[in-house]
Amino acid sequence: MVVEKRSPLWGEPSAAEFSLTAGKVENLRRAARAFHGLEVPAGAVLSFWRQLGRPVRWRGFVAGRELREGCVIPAVGGGLCQLSGLLYQAALEAGLEIAERHAHSRILPGSSAEQGLDATVFWNYVDLRLRSGQPWRLEVTLTGSELVVRIYRAAVSGTGPEKSRAAAPPVPVPVPDSLSAASKSAAGSPETHAAGDCLTCGMTECFRHPAATASHAPALGHTAFLLDARWPEFDAWCAAHSREGDHWLIPMNGRRWKKSNYAWTPAPGIRLRCATAVTLLRSFRQRRLPAQGAVRQAALLAGESAIARWYARHLSPECRHIVVSQNLLPHLWRTGALAGRTFDVLMQRWPLAELQRRLDLALAAHPGSSTLGDFRADPALIQAENEALAAAGRLITPHRAMAAFFGFRSWLIDWQFPAPLTRAPSARPTVFFPASRLARKGVHELAAALRQMPEVTAKVPGRAAESGPDPLAGIFWTPATPPELASAWAVVIPAWVEHQPRPALQALASGIPVIATASCGLPEHPLLHVLAAPDGLCLTTVLRGVLRMHPPSGAKPAAVT
Repeated sequence: MVVEKRSPLWGEPSAAEFSLTAGKVENLRRAARAFHGLEVPAGAVLSFWRQLGRPVRWRGFVAGRELREGCVIPAVGGGLCQLSGLLYQAALEAGLEIAERHAHSRILPGSSAEQGLDATVFWNYVDLRLRSGQPWRLEVTLTGSELVVRIYRAAVSGTGPEKSRAAAPPVPVPVPDSLSAASKSAAGSPETHAAGDCLTCGMTECFRHPAATASHAPALGHTAFLLDARWPEFDAWCAAHSREGDHWLIPMNGRRWKKSNYAWTPAPGIRLRCATAVTLLRSFRQRRLPAQGAVRQAALLAGESAIARWYARHLSPECRHIVVSQNLLPHLWRTGALAGRTFDVLMQRWPLAELQRRLDLALAAHPGSSTLGDFRADPALIQAENEALAAAGRLITPHRAMAAFFGFRSWLIDWQFPAPLTRAPSARPTVFFPASRLARKGVHELAAALRQMPEVTAKVPGRAAESGPDPLAGIFWTPATPPELASAWAVVIPAWVEHQPRPALQALASGIPVIATASCGLPEHPLLHVLAAPDGLCLTTVLRGVLRMHPPSGAKPAAVT
């Protein structure tokens, strides 16, 4: 048996009321982490306060809407009775025993309190306590617009994104008979809107009014851009879709530190925050990692997790929408920071599940590779990413293959072509392989083609390699530097996985033909020749044709046999 109850998070608050509404959602966001995935044994009592603990600032709770003595006032932890009320409604429908429950003192027409379906809580003596003769499971989540409570009457282990936890043992909570109705009233039911709202009642001399203690600047929320490595396409998109008052959280100020990969360019009026210390520590650790292997991949994920946790701690409760770099997405999802917010994703790579599926296909084709199967992500992280992507709004990418993969949910943006090179083609037919000698980049397919074309030289700029036999053994190739792209007759990248094909874009901009798999995600171009999949035989045929059709100025087509 499954019971589900929902209630709106935001409603339509005025500018003056918005900060308290945002505070309420932040408090619900934090409370949801304490209750989600909870499995309660048969006969055990679930106490709202025993499970949640005291809602204080040092635990991340903020000022939210609280109903006290007939007024909606700002109070730390305000708004939690939206959760207690919804939990009470779900418990009634699921047939749980209500060991303790208290109604609000003020009943508004049309509210859940009018129907006897509310449950107020007030630390630490006004509680909601539930019991059942059967085991049951509780799930509490926040979508971009709703609070959702689900009760499963039988324990179902492993169905939630977090490890299940046992409920605390029953603890008696005394409730004095003399407790007044006014003092029992507590915060934040979405149906509770008093006429004397603390932010709009005009009683600015009241000690509870924010104007009496601090300056108050009403706002209807902002977008936070949670960014990692800079792509020029994403930089331009974010700048075009920001508005004054938005927040950009970036690893570090790349322009000040002369780090081009972090040199984001926020528009005027943007509040910029930098996770500089966390980023420097991540860079320090990465410099000591091997070029390839499971140790490196695990460390990269750990570094992304550290950045994501820093971002989560520095999000304002008034952030209602997020634009997030994809590599940070599963880590942010696990912190709960995306709950109660809408969000879009800057797609920098394949989802982990799809990425690993593609690597498995490559491993089946090249079982001797030392890198294709050396690392697989934690299944819990993959599940978190899948859940986050399912909840996301728009998936923004310039990568054509990824955009096609996600269909109507994708927002395809244009690749930015770099400045063209001045071509200086070599006398001998030369192909440029803009990657390291790794199986996922298509080095085995390149080797298969070049063994049929001994007159062609390969230039390879990447330094990483497979730990086994060199795939290019017996083939005429030379190490290269990126500027040597100008000497190439063609660029070849028959990759199984390629997320950011910058050299191929520069080649196309410079008038150099490119042969690439569809997995490279390149845009349509007269000089682009697309392979449906990595295949050495097909590459041989296409490469011969390209070198004959597009020889550099002054070269003889007959040079290619």
